[in-house]
Amino acid sequence: MAKKTDFIYSTESEPHRIRTKKILKQFPDLRNLIGKNPSTIFAIAGLVLFQLVGAYLLRDQSWWLVFGAAYLLGAFADHALFVMIHECTHQLLFKNRNANRWAALLANLPQILPSAISFEKYHIKHHSFQGVHELDADLPNKWEAKLINNYFLGKMLWLFFFPLFQIFRLSRLREIHPVDGWIITNFLIQTAFTAAVWYFLGFHSVGFLFMSFWFSVGLHPLGARWVQEHYLTFQTDQETFSYYGSWNTVAFNVGFHNEHHDFPSVPWNKLPEIRKTAPEYYDTLQYHNSWTKLFFRFLFDKEISLFNRIIRKERGKVKLTDKAKPDMEIPQMELQEL
Repeated sequence: MAKKTDFIYSTESEPHRIRTKKILKQFPDLRNLIGKNPSTIFAIAGLVLFQLVGAYLLRDQSWWLVFGAAYLLGAFADHALFVMIHECTHQLLFKNRNANRWAALLANLPQILPSAISFEKYHIKHHSFQGVHELDADLPNKWEAKLINNYFLGKMLWLFFFPLFQIFRLSRLREIHPVDGWIITNFLIQTAFTAAVWYFLGFHSVGFLFMSFWFSVGLHPLGARWVQEHYLTFQTDQETFSYYGSWNTVAFNVGFHNEHHDFPSVPWNKLPEIRKTAPEYYDTLQYHNSWTKLFFRFLFDKEISLFNRIIRKERGKVKLTDKAKPDMEIPQMELQEL
């Protein structure tokens, strides 16, 4: 078995804009799903409260209990809060952009590290320029893929240190201003919040919140989400994959990833309606039903490495080679985050 030593290069456009045009031509009523869901703010408040109650209850407990609670409970809450930040990034709560940013800052609080505003900057580029190495922060560095290789230990360490590897990617990215007033505000708020938790509840509570964050994006079955979304785990040239398993219930439908890329202006609660309305476009794609199964497969399957990604140099331009006509325009509201 030959190891992959480079990414998979494509001369084709990213697939989502073309598919969106086709779907809208056949199912124009899908435009009715586009909009805001202000009720999401209550989910954010509930999840933040859940983490704070957990931090309070664990303030005097053993580290084993703190560790277990973070892995079995806190990681799920923090993962859900990441999804909430993602909703705010796409401005799917309120019409006002700054209101969405304040909601994202609220969701970021229990996660200790200030990431809400920086995520907005880099994630929008991921949608606009999927697979373009100097613009898409979701792609691993080439040295990162070489370092991790296709071995169990390397992939385990990659998942465990996933937040650090994401930080290392930032230096290669272009056309992004890494620091502004909102970034500084995010940092100051997180610093004040963490200091308050430390002062009033103690180090065990801070440890619970930090470990909840760390597990939610790393060495945990939830970490398979990062593999599921764009890594080629099937024998296919498809580059985006959805997850339709039961954990979507506690992950606010974040598994509907093809649907989200095709319609980024549709809020989380309506994403299943896209697949339900246009099953011939989604049921014919490869998809996952278990993050846990994918988690262990990623670790042990030597056919899967970080090189299992499609990259391109065309900055995501749409090629009208599929008989898409110029009059098949997508409303500006749908294109705003693409």
